[in-house]
Amino acid sequence: MNSSIVLTVVSDDRPGIVETLSEIIADHGGNWTESSMLSLAGKFAGILLVHVPETQVSSFVEALEDLESGGIHIVAQRSDVPSITNADSEYSFDLVGQDRPGIIHDITEVLAKHGVNVQELETTAQSASMSGESLFMAHARIFVPPEVRLEELQDELEELANELMVDIELEA
Repeated sequence: MNSSIVLTVVSDDRPGIVETLSEIIADHGGNWTESSMLSLAGKFAGILLVHVPETQVSSFVEALEDLESGGIHIVAQRSDVPSITNADSEYSFDLVGQDRPGIIHDITEVLAKHGVNVQELETTAQSASMSGESLFMAHARIFVPPEVRLEELQDELEELANELMVDIELEA
């Protein structure tokens, strides 16, 4: 029997971090199934889901803890919750507009009010090509509960988009 373990990883960015993690997972008979990793401000940050045989969990976690002395900080948490895979309630969400503090808070406040679960969120700010102003972009994968009226959610997001002067698209 395998255990699902979610790992969050933070370290100074340098070559070899991902290889080190993959080696420990392989050495313990584990399977790397999902991940998202990137470099931010000179730091490596990642989150990943691994499946490790139950008999290997303790030694696997100990091996991860040993990485702390090398500056790789890892939090390992078991999960017995299966991933949500109902495609009928999965939507893609895109936002583009002039950057300003609070955009994500304003959007997620509307989503939370409707019980929408943010599964993935990627954001970036970059210089707009014509004006040179800071342009904020966000892409999210969200799950909308079946009891939520999608039209009502879209109306509220469009109203907020007008207030924030951003473009928001919600697609199935």
